[in-house]
Amino acid sequence: MLGAIAEKVETSRQSEPMIDFEKERAEILTKYRRLLRAAKPTLKGDDARQIKKAFTISMEAHKDMRRKSGEPYIYHPLEVAQICVEEIGLGATSIICALLHDVVEDTDMTLKEIEKDFGPKVARIIDGLTKISGNFEQGTSAQAENFRKMLITLSEDVRVILIKLADRLHNMRTLGSMARNSQLKIAHETIFIYAPLAHRLGLYKIKSELEDLYLKYTEPEVFKDIAQKLKSTKSTRDRFIDNFIKPLKKKLQDTGIEFIIKGRPKHIYSIWNKLKKQNTTFEEIFDLFAIRIILTNTTPEKEKSACWQVYSIVTDEYKPNPDRLKDWISIPKANGYESLHTTVMSHTGQWVEVQIRTERMDEISERGYAAHFKYKGNDTSMNAPLDRWINQVRETLQSGDKSAIEFLEDFRGNFYNEEVFVFTPKGDLKVLRKGATVLDFAFEIHTDIGKKCTAGKVNSQLVPISYTLQNGDQVEILTTKNQKPSEDWLRFVTTSKAKARIKDLLKEENKVYYSDGKEIIAKRFKLLGLENNLETLNQLRAYFNKKDYNDLYYAFGKAYIQPDEIKKFKADRDARLNKQAKIEIDNKAFIDAKSFEKEIKKVKGNDTLFIGDDLQEIDFTLARCCNPIPGDDVFGFLTVNEGIKIHRNSCPNAQQLLSQYGNRVIKARWSSQVAKAFVATVHLDGIDRMGMIQDISKVISSELHINMRSLAVDTNDGIFTGDIKLYVQDTQHLETLMKQLGEIEGVHQVTRVDAESRI
Repeated sequence: MLGAIAEKVETSRQSEPMIDFEKERAEILTKYRRLLRAAKPTLKGDDARQIKKAFTISMEAHKDMRRKSGEPYIYHPLEVAQICVEEIGLGATSIICALLHDVVEDTDMTLKEIEKDFGPKVARIIDGLTKISGNFEQGTSAQAENFRKMLITLSEDVRVILIKLADRLHNMRTLGSMARNSQLKIAHETIFIYAPLAHRLGLYKIKSELEDLYLKYTEPEVFKDIAQKLKSTKSTRDRFIDNFIKPLKKKLQDTGIEFIIKGRPKHIYSIWNKLKKQNTTFEEIFDLFAIRIILTNTTPEKEKSACWQVYSIVTDEYKPNPDRLKDWISIPKANGYESLHTTVMSHTGQWVEVQIRTERMDEISERGYAAHFKYKGNDTSMNAPLDRWINQVRETLQSGDKSAIEFLEDFRGNFYNEEVFVFTPKGDLKVLRKGATVLDFAFEIHTDIGKKCTAGKVNSQLVPISYTLQNGDQVEILTTKNQKPSEDWLRFVTTSKAKARIKDLLKEENKVYYSDGKEIIAKRFKLLGLENNLETLNQLRAYFNKKDYNDLYYAFGKAYIQPDEIKKFKADRDARLNKQAKIEIDNKAFIDAKSFEKEIKKVKGNDTLFIGDDLQEIDFTLARCCNPIPGDDVFGFLTVNEGIKIHRNSCPNAQQLLSQYGNRVIKARWSSQVAKAFVATVHLDGIDRMGMIQDISKVISSELHINMRSLAVDTNDGIFTGDIKLYVQDTQHLETLMKQLGEIEGVHQVTRVDAESRI
């Protein structure tokens, strides 16, 4: 068999003189053999023959293709298949689909040919993995449309998502060969959609690696800094963990419990998140230390009691933090995760997180949904949380007339949120998103009950439909025949199911308003001489801040927006299109692109910000949400009505822009540093003392010769906080200032403020 494959590899040679074809041929065969070895335990019947056929077809289809790194393209499907087997635990069907996942998209091969060779199941999965081709209307998102298409297949076969996650993981592992703007687009799309999806499917290792790789390419200096700190403190942490584990090992062995105990490293993205959220330092993160106790040879009926027994042994040795006990054994997470977590105080005064679980629970926590099939058997309750979530996906997909962006926002809402556990009057358990209300519960029971819901009884007490449910509540729904859904309901429901059902019910009632609104707009366009096309409609939609065209039509049809407002829209649009950009310089701070370019040319000749693949000088504006200055890593974003806007890579809005509208992202790069002033804001906090303001002013004005635009300081019980808006030359200038401010006695922390919201 391998001889035949070798011949096929030989035929895929290309004519470039510098390529070592023999080495590539050997590498391809090595990867293929490694894949077969990993898959061997799961193969049955003619699986090996089908995998060989898929590999041969993929080799032929991609024979003239190379990746950005210069490697043969076939490396990619082989590595994706390897991830499917080794890291997710999938079988022959998934291997075949992984090997063929790009064939239909990148070559002339059709789904019909795939179906003929491998059957309808493989064809259906590959269809779910194939991107939608063609152009999209303004206001839509290619990424969101493709994600919705993929999920439609997910509702029939979860392997679509599992293979896609393997595909995305390999793309992220090889992202270094891509252009910078492509790196940003792919990385942000990954953190926005795929890492949360891996989390939701219980693939903890893949989720963690995707998050770390996102940080590596979006914040490379931060990533290197944390990685270096972890490396330099590894031996200290290992010694600490060994000493912490020693007494636990003895006690567990004395009880006859079979176990594996090991340290659990914190991944870099998680540390970075804590640094941001807790405004703390690397050294102050208390749960850098964590261990995992895995119970082996435990029968299913004794799993819970065994875990609690180990918990008792741990807390006998170390005092627990009562607020940090998390029991996901009694009621698993919605992604199927089961474990017992506690945080205890070590004998040296440091907090340590301890995770207690069985082998089965550990494999499910690492491999997620795929591992459930190994243990599920005839016990359908074993996989109930994930099955329930897949059903929710199906229900979300049934509302097919919502925009892809709206669908994606609704869907993402179910990724990371915690759950609330409530009961029906008969004692049946219902799991809802945390923050769910009585109305969410009503729609969870049935759409007919939801649309007629007027109130609820929670623990026998009468409550309104907006009442937020708590864990353990017992809920009864009260209905009346005359009740009708209203738009207000959308304000206090949180579940995707309730939102989708309410929107569907409202749309049915509001069709007449859509029609009226569309007609009103068309007549007014004609009267004002405006073209009634998608571009103008999209500008009007953006002008009135509406999500989609139906929202726009509805607002006019219901008379929330008067027809005369279109005249104002036309005047504003014409003014923006026709008038020259005015120079607006506030104390030498450059606000818009024209004044920015003019001042640059005064000082540095023709230095400017270059935009696009060919690095041209194009008009732009600086985004107010993140205030980019020379030296910042930036990207351009093509807006619908305001031309190109320049954002920092770390902008709060970057993730959404890059993940949903990656096709509108434009490369941008500063040509050089500009020795002029740009507005930046820094925030300080610390312990107040006499002379603090004088010392701060001395560093800013006397030592660094920086001009301040404004200063606001507040003190409370000996603690001071302050915001300083000042003029800096570039990022390096700002970092020097922040470092020197941080060295002032009593100053605890100095941070840069992204938006102009503090002063």
